Amino acid sequence: MFATTHTVAFAGIDVLKINIEVQITDGLPSFTIVGLADKAIAESRERVRSALHAVGLSLPGKHITVNLAPADVVKEGTHYDLPIAMALLGAMEIFPADKLLGSLMMGELGLDGSIRPVSGILPASMASVGYEMSFICPEVQAGEALWSGTKDLVPAQNLLQLIQHFKGTSVIASPTETHPITQNPYTLDMADVKGHESAKRALEIAAVGGHNLLMVGPPGSGKSMLASRLPSILPELSVEEMLEVSKIHSVAGLLKDGQLITQRPYRAPHHSASTPAMVGGGLRAKPGEISLAHRGVLFLDELPEFSRQTLEALRQPLETGVVSVARANSHVSYPARFQLVAAMNPCRCGYLGVPGRSCSRAPKCAEEYQAKISGPMLDRIDLQIEVPLLSPWTLGTLGPAESSACILERVKKARAFQAQRQKKLNAEIDGTELEQIANLSTEARQHLIQSAEKSMLSGRGFHRMIRVARTIADMAFSETILPEHITEAFAFRRPERKE
Repeated sequence: MFATTHTVAFAGIDVLKINIEVQITDGLPSFTIVGLADKAIAESRERVRSALHAVGLSLPGKHITVNLAPADVVKEGTHYDLPIAMALLGAMEIFPADKLLGSLMMGELGLDGSIRPVSGILPASMASVGYEMSFICPEVQAGEALWSGTKDLVPAQNLLQLIQHFKGTSVIASPTETHPITQNPYTLDMADVKGHESAKRALEIAAVGGHNLLMVGPPGSGKSMLASRLPSILPELSVEEMLEVSKIHSVAGLLKDGQLITQRPYRAPHHSASTPAMVGGGLRAKPGEISLAHRGVLFLDELPEFSRQTLEALRQPLETGVVSVARANSHVSYPARFQLVAAMNPCRCGYLGVPGRSCSRAPKCAEEYQAKISGPMLDRIDLQIEVPLLSPWTLGTLGPAESSACILERVKKARAFQAQRQKKLNAEIDGTELEQIANLSTEARQHLIQSAEKSMLSGRGFHRMIRVARTIADMAFSETILPEHITEAFAFRRPERKE
């Protein structure tokens, strides 16, 4: 007796079709699973056995072999429970085994026969559309699966319901309506930020061009407050970006109630976060913080307090927008096109240059503290600004500032001007494209070369300054980069260090 079902394995957010083959032969009673299965799949034997018992069935007293093909692909997760059980039922001739061939299925089995939610439903259902197969999933995740556009969805609440569906005694209706996309407005607003006009200008430039930003200032100066409001001046995700971001969160098991991710992600990991937590990895090579921040903002507060190894691991994703996680048993890639916003104190005590509060070890303590951030890492941060402490007079007398809605309108117009020239943000274009679209005036080019030589910029830093100047020109709706755009770009290049 033989039967086959189909499910998927994940390599990052990429989906590989897996065939579940079950053969029942005469011999000593046994239940063997082969094909590079992890511990969770090996334990599925007991979950499948108990789930069958719950619906009034028992395993035959014969030799049962389950093969997960291709056998050289590592399989992980509990979503293999349902396809193993269904293939086993087909081999036991509970229903015709050939009815299983056109379906892709995922689900974890409870001991009572219930079908529980699993990670990765969205990318798996999108793959089923490409394979032209129906998709069987837990009922509670039907809303998530529908976003793939599948027309043949079978959401099952328990194993008995699914058995009856394949036997033809009852039919599980396919839902047709997804949850409406609701854009929840950000509750944080730039109007709350008093003063700091230079910092708010830098945030607007970062929002238009997608540039990375570093803020240096004493404790309580408003760095975290500014960073948390950057998403409020970023344009909404497009539908394609929503699906892209939601696929990552689905694989990580973070999608809730069948809703897509509609807001740009804002991730703020603690400085004690490990390198695998940041870039992805672990036993199952899960997406890390930089992938969960894809198409959004990654905020690193107290930047020098992160381990050197963790910060250096960000260098390659900052350049390519992709992170590759290599492990002994897997090698996967995740998208990581995030916008880095970092904050740090100027020294360990935090009050370098503040009258009456500087420590006795200045400037040596500042040099040691800031040296924790490597030159190559700083070279990848386009905008580097100082955020000074505001006086009580400023805090007490200034009224509400310009709202996020007003700034967002300017950002959208500048991005539309940018989009007429290219389909990428200025921070994402490579050197060849930059040469084609920079359009430097003669005076601006001369000013750029002189400023870059004086600042001793690397080749990367030189091109990043052109990108920032191109963004500033876009904000002024200028086709040509002018000398004043170069001047402003260099003004945001490096925070002033007070000795």
